[in-house]
Amino acid sequence: MAKKKILVVDDEVDFVELITLRLKANDYDVITANNGKAALDRVKKDKPDALLLDIMMPEMDGLTVLKKIRSEDARIPIFITTAFSNEERIKIAGAYNANGFIVKTQDLGKEIKNITQAIEIVEKFKEKNA
Repeated sequence: MAKKKILVVDDEVDFVELITLRLKANDYDVITANNGKAALDRVKKDKPDALLLDIMMPEMDGLTVLKKIRSEDARIPIFITTAFSNEERIKIAGAYNANGFIVKTQDLGKEIKNITQAIEIVEKFKEKNA
């Protein structure tokens, strides 16, 4: 079975490095983008199995990216990452069917487990409807 590919989209280099190490340690392939426009290009080119998407980024924010991706693919798991709890943005992301929210902390074990479970659910759904 091929490794699942996760696209990490964030302009904070330290967070990208940390989450990349954690995901690779859990047997995922990781690709990255540092802004919304690059994220859309990577989604089309690399066809990731899931995304970790920061809300606040240069060039195009995460909510705009989420909306654009959802208009083309409603099934790919997308987790919103944020260092700030902004209730209004969380509501908007929920309206665009984000699969979950990850608060940027040093302990990402629980979030990695949530990502894994969401990818497994989507894979089962794809197999069932193939």
